[in-house]
Amino acid sequence: MGAGKGGGMKPYQYVVLRCVPRVEREEFVNVGVVLYCQAADYLDARWEVSPERLAALTPGVDVDAVCDGLEFVAAVCHADPAAGSVATKDPGTRFGFLKAPRSTVVQPGPVHGGLTADPSAELDRLLGALVG
Repeated sequence: MGAGKGGGMKPYQYVVLRCVPRVEREEFVNVGVVLYCQAADYLDARWEVSPERLAALTPGVDVDAVCDGLEFVAAVCHADPAAGSVATKDPGTRFGFLKAPRSTVVQPGPVHGGLTADPSAELDRLLGALVG
């Protein structure tokens, strides 16, 4: 397939991970991205936490709790047994778990999609564009 016909391009879905320290205020800071590309059997997360940005939103926010939540997301992506039974599921099921709304300090935003030839590079690009 030539470049004009999507040569090597694969569809993917992603969610932006948000730190929502006080749910009632509906304020958040983007802290990570989870990308799933079924065609490449790829599921991964990247994150970057700025304690200064979080403190500007909510002074006294528990940055360690935010990082723990993001480490859990990464463990689910990597099928780490420490993440519990969800880690034993296929990547699509794990992504479904990660994109589901929840009432924790780290929450997924809406699902978006695109096309990429390199899911890992696209994840890095999205992190820089949406979080950095």
